[in-house]
Amino acid sequence: MADSNQGLRKPVFTKVDQLRPGTSGHTLIVKVVNAKIVLQKGRPDGPQPRQMRLAECLVGDETGLIIFTARNDQVDLLKDGTTVVLRNAKIDMFKGSMRLAVDKWGRVEVTEPASFTVKEDNNLSLIEYELVNVVE
Repeated sequence: MADSNQGLRKPVFTKVDQLRPGTSGHTLIVKVVNAKIVLQKGRPDGPQPRQMRLAECLVGDETGLIIFTARNDQVDLLKDGTTVVLRNAKIDMFKGSMRLAVDKWGRVEVTEPASFTVKEDNNLSLIEYELVNVVE
């Protein structure tokens, strides 16, 4: 921190339809359309057994939808109808389709309800991608 008057950068918000495979560092404001727990199991490694929870949440904004993979404590924050800010989100590929995720370097914050209506006919997680190796 050589320059002390620099301060924090303003976040650049990304829309759902701008997300691409293999990208990261996204900040989005999205509404949770629906959330369902897909995995819940105990982990008895340590003094108190911890729960491993995984939920797939369909989230979106006025440009489209994508599946967000919520892990452990994030599952409690993503309830149907809530609006959340996803900071430092990344795109994971799962069976050829895009999934949005926030790891330990990012944050999920519940915020006041957004004014937009979710565009439900543009689901980016339904687009299947294929890995192509280019030989030069």
